[in-house]
Amino acid sequence: MSHDHADHGHSHDHPGDGSDASPAWKHDGVRVIGANQLDVNTAQTPGMNRAAAINFARVGAQKLWAGTVTIHADAKTGAHHHGHLESVIYVVRGRARMRWGEKLEFTAEAGPGDFIYVPPFVPHQEINASATETLECVLCRSDGEAVAVNLDIEPVEKPESVLWVDPTHPHGGV
Repeated sequence: MSHDHADHGHSHDHPGDGSDASPAWKHDGVRVIGANQLDVNTAQTPGMNRAAAINFARVGAQKLWAGTVTIHADAKTGAHHHGHLESVIYVVRGRARMRWGEKLEFTAEAGPGDFIYVPPFVPHQEINASATETLECVLCRSDGEAVAVNLDIEPVEKPESVLWVDPTHPHGGV
């Protein structure tokens, strides 16, 4: 069933208030942020480029931040955390190696289509595991403002690999 943009006989006003005032949904409803409209004027960590798509300043988001992260081939970020925020990283292209812990003593890898969850206050570092391919990710955080606290950590030389363990993968997954 296709819809054209002509008037199709019913109102889209807010129900119940009895007024004829048109809702502000035209400009305050769904927003599409084009790939060429991302804002690099956001909290940055050395070694990566963050660009905001959805945040409080851009669209009035109250409870989340979303944008992109790019890490150049064979590069890594400085150690950092995101304060009280939860983060979800979705790998679009490339291979991500995460290190985390007080001395970045734990490590795990993720590839295209994988999701990474970073809890609040966890010191971590993103590493592009490829020497030739750019790592491209989508990032979502649990607040409309960006928080990035850069840390001065001396990492352990050989981190411990950690398999993903949860109730459906009790012996660990990759």
